[in-house]
Amino acid sequence: MEQDAQSSQSSDGAAKAVLLEECEEQFGLLQKLQNEIILADTEANDDQSNESVNRLIAITSELEQWQEMEPKLLTTSPEVLLAVGKEELQRLNNQLKMVLSCSQAKLDAQKKILKREQTWQAEKKEALNAVCEKIMRLQRENEKSEHSVLQDMKRKINNLKDYHSSLMEMLSDMLAEHFPLPDHQGNGTKKKRAAAYDAEINLISLSEIIERLTNKTLETPHDPYVTTDDTFWPPYTEMLLRNGIATRHPEDCNKIRLENFF
Repeated sequence: MEQDAQSSQSSDGAAKAVLLEECEEQFGLLQKLQNEIILADTEANDDQSNESVNRLIAITSELEQWQEMEPKLLTTSPEVLLAVGKEELQRLNNQLKMVLSCSQAKLDAQKKILKREQTWQAEKKEALNAVCEKIMRLQRENEKSEHSVLQDMKRKINNLKDYHSSLMEMLSDMLAEHFPLPDHQGNGTKKKRAAAYDAEINLISLSEIIERLTNKTLETPHDPYVTTDDTFWPPYTEMLLRNGIATRHPEDCNKIRLENFF
């Protein structure tokens, strides 16, 4: 095998040498023709007569002959042609290997990108499905519980109204019991008779006074003052002022308001 390889290398070297010699011969012939053309151009410059025209005709005719001729190989030796073909195929093979390597690297990179994108798509799809399922579940629960929530809210509001009404009734009863209006008949002790008020004036109870102050504060918080008149029994008004439940207007002593408790 080694002898065959050495003989093949020696035959390739000999074929290359023969091909180089033929190339040098053809190059020498080409250089000779080029010199003749230069010389012909020089002579044509010296004698610009019918010779130039004849020369042009001759060159044109020669050009036509060269165009009609079929190109011939520099050599017909099978060994030379085999060596040149092997070298050209080897060079082409190396170039194709480089292209294949680059293409394979790009393909691997694209596969990695595709795999990453597919993973990302699967994750997003899973998240989307989870969100859609949750939305559908919430919609079903909302459809079922909307009516019950509304009924529960109404029930709580009614309970709160009932509780508020009961508190107001208890407060009214407590105030009516412990803070009654003055006795217009004048019966009782001397102190009570001194505190008796004009029977023709329709006094309002302490509960109603507090209710008026509260409503005024809630309805018109920018102007929470209530004007006191003869229907406000002065002892109750004074009690509210002294105990910090109400406060008097700084410019009008006939107006009072509910104190801010927050």
